[in-house]
Amino acid sequence: MSEPTILSIDNGTQSVRALLFDLRGNIVAKAQVHLEAYFSEHPGWAEHDPEDYWQAVCSACQQLWAQNPGARDAVRGVAVTTQRGTVINLDAQGKPLRPAITWLDQRRTDTVPPIGLLWKLGFQLAGVQHTINYFRGEAEANWLKAHQSEVWDRTHHYLLLSGYLNHRLCGRFVDSVGSQVAYLPFDYKGLAWAKASDWKWQALAVRAEWLPELVAPGTRMGAITAEASAATGIPVGTPLMAAAADKACEVIGAGCREPHIGCLSYGTTATINTTSAKYLEVTPFIPPYPSAIPGAYSTEVQIFRGYWMVNWFKQQFGHHEQNQSLETGVAPEVLFDALVNSVPPGSMGLMLQPYWSPGIKIPGPEAKGAIIGFGDVHTRAHVYRAILEGLAYALREGKERIEKRSGVPITELRISGGGSQSDAAMQLTADIFGLPTSRPHVYETSGLGAAIDAAVGLGLHPDFDTAVRAMTRIGQTFTPNAQHHATYDALYRSVYQKMYGRLQPLYRAIQAITGYPRMP
Repeated sequence: MSEPTILSIDNGTQSVRALLFDLRGNIVAKAQVHLEAYFSEHPGWAEHDPEDYWQAVCSACQQLWAQNPGARDAVRGVAVTTQRGTVINLDAQGKPLRPAITWLDQRRTDTVPPIGLLWKLGFQLAGVQHTINYFRGEAEANWLKAHQSEVWDRTHHYLLLSGYLNHRLCGRFVDSVGSQVAYLPFDYKGLAWAKASDWKWQALAVRAEWLPELVAPGTRMGAITAEASAATGIPVGTPLMAAAADKACEVIGAGCREPHIGCLSYGTTATINTTSAKYLEVTPFIPPYPSAIPGAYSTEVQIFRGYWMVNWFKQQFGHHEQNQSLETGVAPEVLFDALVNSVPPGSMGLMLQPYWSPGIKIPGPEAKGAIIGFGDVHTRAHVYRAILEGLAYALREGKERIEKRSGVPITELRISGGGSQSDAAMQLTADIFGLPTSRPHVYETSGLGAAIDAAVGLGLHPDFDTAVRAMTRIGQTFTPNAQHHATYDALYRSVYQKMYGRLQPLYRAIQAITGYPRMP
């Protein structure tokens, strides 16, 4: 009999991956279908056809079986992990009423449901009225009700992408607690839909009967239907197990089970996460997200459009390396690493503040990106290194905020996401943090985290501690250079930590004069 495997379906922003993992966390087989991240009918919109997501899932699975005959026989369970915050409206028959609004969408509305006087006064007293107004204006549900009422009136189910794929696979409207990261009436502390008395039901146009049943990560949600089997090739009756959102799965897939291990993700949004058994608001009134481990929380500090900046640089200024790669066959990542390594640590005083998109509280909504310290010695190589250093500075600041709130020092780092494939980025991160920084043994940490959830739920591993130990391990570790760390530490404390406070009044003036970014 073949060794048992878990099928992880990872529906990210850029692609869908179908991944087979064994119980030691090795990738047995992989198939990938690339996606257009979104389409936009209006500036700032970001939408995607739900059927296209489903067809990509089907295609990835069918490719997997075609490339690996007989692999289906070893599959013991399926788990789905997806991008966060992408919402889909379905009619009474479960058919999409409009394109999905993805997490990249920037639209907002001023037409929002009213909040009761007592709640309003409480928010004013707590000094969080701005945060609540931001929440109401950003909520896709409120925009849809205000601007596409015909769609809203026909809505019978309102799901995240994870819930939609679960429905297509098992026929039930069910989703994981670990996937609930969006503008929804979710109680992040209680890890359940909010109670009827909660203010979120007033702030959002969502109806309770539209939402899916929620179950904990590792719970059996159903089984693959005959219809789904015909489309995907997954055997009928295969258990569908609850996993979590891609970021939450990434954290446990990188082996970050204990709160002293920080998980950095160098993805489109750069983040630092830790796993905590306690509910900890790193930023007051901004909740931690559900972990991929039942009953636990994932503390998180985000740098919006984090590693997007790296891709922006490559598109705008990296044509030489890209052309050279085509001519020589050398991977572009190697060439860009050479660009980074041509510049000394600290980028000869060029400092970047990576606030390409404004935040909610830290940074404030007026925040902008900034590069200071330009001189006639600086080249595009210095700018590129300064981008990587600025992201690491911002994440170090996030680390210190997590430590302050949790009381637990972070003593080692794991890095996932596209940026983890750059040795130069790994080394400068180790140098800026002054901590050993490791790359997990597999790149597909989100899929691995989903497989861990499924393996525990199916009883193939007895518990999460055992599963994480068995299925994750370190690939390569980068140790900090003491001299480089000293340089970075001085720049971080004397320059970077003071930049936002000094520039904030100028950002506010820019916003007042130009109207950008739009204030909630």
